[in-house]
Amino acid sequence: MELKDFNTAPAPEAAALVRSCAYVECWAQAVVDGRPYASLDALADAALTLAHPWTEAEIDAALARHPRIGERARGQEADAQMSRREQSGVATDPDTQARLLEGNAAYEAKFGHVFLIRAAGRSAEEILDQLQQRLTNTPDTERRIAAEQLREIAALRLRGALS
Repeated sequence: MELKDFNTAPAPEAAALVRSCAYVECWAQAVVDGRPYASLDALADAALTLAHPWTEAEIDAALARHPRIGERARGQEADAQMSRREQSGVATDPDTQARLLEGNAAYEAKFGHVFLIRAAGRSAEEILDQLQQRLTNTPDTERRIAAEQLREIAALRLRGALS
């Protein structure tokens, strides 16, 4: 879909596209209600602005739809397809996979949710370095970082879906 089509699409269709970027219903509706957007930059800026703040429940709902880093998202839903593209640069060699599996398990045991990072444009080594660094965070700090990563991913996905 192009931006001009998004701007004129029926609200339910436009909201479905936005929800595929982050499964936060009130955010999707607010983004749709802000139409028309003059540019992709204006849309991405609005998406980020409208994502502040998301409630704890909204963050949990959005996190629940993200696969672990290094795991291939299953299904044909738009968010699963986006996730596969975003993680395409994550190496799949056995050593990297083992390190990601171990890091993901440690992270989930400590924080209670998947490790989330904007994977697009990052190498497996960068992701692993960030994972190890973020394991030293407090739960409050990490929750804030995960929420910010969700917002960045949502805005990037929305831009990509309309490019």
